[in-house]
Amino acid sequence: MVKTATAVLSALLLCVGGALAQDFMSPTVNIMEELGKLKNMEERLRTLEETVQNQRVLVEQLQKENEDRKVAFSASLLAFGSGYTGPFSSVTSPLIYKKVVTNYGNGYDSNTGIFTAPLKGVYYFRFYAHCHTGNQMAVSLYKNDKVQCSVFSERPWTNGNASNGIVLILEKGDQIYTKLWDKSWVYDDHESYTSFGGFLLFPL
Repeated sequence: MVKTATAVLSALLLCVGGALAQDFMSPTVNIMEELGKLKNMEERLRTLEETVQNQRVLVEQLQKENEDRKVAFSASLLAFGSGYTGPFSSVTSPLIYKKVVTNYGNGYDSNTGIFTAPLKGVYYFRFYAHCHTGNQMAVSLYKNDKVQCSVFSERPWTNGNASNGIVLILEKGDQIYTKLWDKSWVYDDHESYTSFGGFLLFPL
């Protein structure tokens, strides 16, 4: 009787063990399929990380380009004191505006009086000139040694003022500056009567 019971119990244990082994080897969740899903997820995460990194680099490039496109300057003739520049017997070198108010993008050189375009684009420039009685006042704005526009006042009876402005298409490296005409003068003091400035409207 005991032997019979033992045999039955052993048979039951074998059945249960076999069922457990079958469940373990063939679970409801397909392990290989889930591992494949995890691998696909890792690949997707890696691709997403690469995309985010590429977008970060693109944003940095756009920010730099945006900074490069910010170009503006403004300067007046004398850094301190007051006085006349000219008259000269002939057209001389560019007027050098020493009192720099703004020079965003560093296109203007206060050592030479020349603005050099940092990039191709459409620019606006303006200049003002002031003089006293006795001599003519005449100033021209140049682009690469060619006159673009001018101001002129012939021996005014009282103080003379004049201004002009122009929109120009510039290539990178083009130079803009102003010059006195021969036998002309301008005056400046701390009020910054005689000045020169410009800015980029939009790049091309």
